[in-house]
Amino acid sequence: MQVLRTPDSCFENLPDYNFDPHYCEIRDADGTALRIHYLDEGPTDGDTVLLMHGEPSWCYLYRKIVPKLAAKGHRAIAPDLIGFGRSDKLADRNDYSYERHVAWMSQWLTALNLQKITLFCQDWGGLIGLRLVAAFPDRFARVVVANSGLPVGTGATPAFEQWLQLSQTIPDLPVGEIVNMGTVRELSADERRAYLAPFPQEIYKEGARIFPALVPITSSHKSVEENRIAWKVLETFDKPFLTAFSDSDPVTRGGARVFLERVPGTRGQNHVTIEGAGHFLQEDKPDEVVDLLYRFIR
Repeated sequence: MQVLRTPDSCFENLPDYNFDPHYCEIRDADGTALRIHYLDEGPTDGDTVLLMHGEPSWCYLYRKIVPKLAAKGHRAIAPDLIGFGRSDKLADRNDYSYERHVAWMSQWLTALNLQKITLFCQDWGGLIGLRLVAAFPDRFARVVVANSGLPVGTGATPAFEQWLQLSQTIPDLPVGEIVNMGTVRELSADERRAYLAPFPQEIYKEGARIFPALVPITSSHKSVEENRIAWKVLETFDKPFLTAFSDSDPVTRGGARVFLERVPGTRGQNHVTIEGAGHFLQEDKPDEVVDLLYRFIR
């Protein structure tokens, strides 16, 4: 396993991003040491809010959310998945798998010994984050799912099929432009540059490129059975569980329904639709995300 580490200089002078880095070293099953980066802001005795990003973003996605949650007395933690942000990256895309991502983040979660967690998860942050909930339900106090899911091989939206085709064939993955295409507002050139910052060369993007192909949208995909087992746990999860999908995201349109039908914790909750937001609702409506989480925890 060849491990790559983005130089710190790549993260200098990014707009609205002035956070001290935190790192946790884990080990893959083959013994390879990997470093996971995360933001950790706010009082350590505050309610823990775990903010999980997806594809092809990194914790920069939460730069406007983390400080405001911290100011409200919460401990806001936003990790970078392996392959993204300031976390280590693998040079060979075949070294990435759904199950490895779950195992890596499980190690990180238990190493930090996080408890009474409020999870906010979007995109692959949900595919991995919901597996963490299923694996460690006692560590989670409540969950917010936004523009995400836990697929078990039953197909995908046409928008996702198009994204899958593009991601696997385009020679140069334009990360900043991809995030911009998933927002309602237009990102600035500096913001698009910030999303590209973790990837100084194309080889650093192997984790980002392979992610869409790992989503288990067909019965032949790996991790379908593991997700089915996770669903069995979620079907008994009676702690508060909120859906907050955007009104302008073709990739996950209609995705809230399965949670409302199957997760008992969704009953009686004030589920919301975030209006005027695309796939990356954290970019379009950060204040609404903060207010939603603050009200939900209270």
